[in-house]
Amino acid sequence: MKGATILHADLDAFYASVEQRDDRRLRGRPVIVGGGVVLAASYEARAFGVRTAMSGGRARALCPQARVVPPRMEAYSAASKAVFEVFRDTTPLVEGLSIDEAFLDVGGLREISGEPREIAERLRRRVLEEVGLPITVGVARTKFLAKVASGVAKPDGLLVVEPAQETAFLHPLPVGRLWGVGPVTADRLKRYGITTVGEVAAVPEASLAAILGRSTGLHLHALAHNRDPRVVRTGVRRRSMGAQRALGRRDRGEAELDAMLLGLVDRLTRRLRSAHRLCRTVTLRLRFADYTKATRSHSFAQPTAETQPILDAARHLRREAALLVADRGLTLLGLALGNLSDDGAVQLSLPLTPAAPDTTLDRVKDRFGSTAITRAVLLGRDQGVTVPHLPD
Repeated sequence: MKGATILHADLDAFYASVEQRDDRRLRGRPVIVGGGVVLAASYEARAFGVRTAMSGGRARALCPQARVVPPRMEAYSAASKAVFEVFRDTTPLVEGLSIDEAFLDVGGLREISGEPREIAERLRRRVLEEVGLPITVGVARTKFLAKVASGVAKPDGLLVVEPAQETAFLHPLPVGRLWGVGPVTADRLKRYGITTVGEVAAVPEASLAAILGRSTGLHLHALAHNRDPRVVRTGVRRRSMGAQRALGRRDRGEAELDAMLLGLVDRLTRRLRSAHRLCRTVTLRLRFADYTKATRSHSFAQPTAETQPILDAARHLRREAALLVADRGLTLLGLALGNLSDDGAVQLSLPLTPAAPDTTLDRVKDRFGSTAITRAVLLGRDQGVTVPHLPD
């Protein structure tokens, strides 16, 4: 059995930490990034119950002493790039998950860099000294357990789970620590008296599959025994991309919601074409006022990167969920494009032959930028904050 050589490094309250780094007056104080909707909250604000995607009004009611600051996406992008430089200087095996977290494999560095714990300690020290940000690192034998370890160690911590300690560490944890267990799955397991990872591990695979379905049951049974064969992979193209709008608790009219959805589709399809990717599956993600969530998906017979078919699918999915929205109230609207594939060598340019209006619009935006032309329905509308992301 190999040792604990996989690191999961995760910046703490990233946006808020950058604000506290850049403004000494914010250090040690509750900080909320974003006014209308909370984009990030410092740990000092989280102690009062403030959470990401919460309405600004509710956040200020929970923590009236918090400092509310506008987001500075360029600053967050620059900080992310600096942190990833430290990652890549630590090991060539870096797999970015988002702009503020990554897996690192240090298994082959013992002779030149020391034990994984020493490497993790040095990494945390360098990120703090060179970038000025706290970072938490979990170290374990598998990617799954390394990520769980970093979650337990937060904020600003380091936790190494050696192979001999895996069961003692993992099994007492609540089932919510298993990837893929949300509130609905946790409630279903609770009805069977299953509340901890150890209790999941004790259930036979067949029984767990009967409770949750074959795919989910086998997946969770494997994780409960820390069976995760995935390795840290570099240069992997993302399998999906998404965008979302937090809405707060104000009621939104049909036209406003449709414009928001159109803005999300426009944003994502530009990313698709810029990355020379095609999408086969469109998934609509909804969160409601009672904090429950729902998703609706549609798959195409042939993958596409064109705006109109993706928009048509997204609108159809939203109509399917209309009764849920009317009953529960909508607080977040999100869209994900999945089952991505490469489109080959495609030259994005203005077509020489007549094309459908939306196709022409796509090409103009691709060539001259998103601000060169836009849809009339989006003029004067706030399209929300575009958050930084890893290269597609």
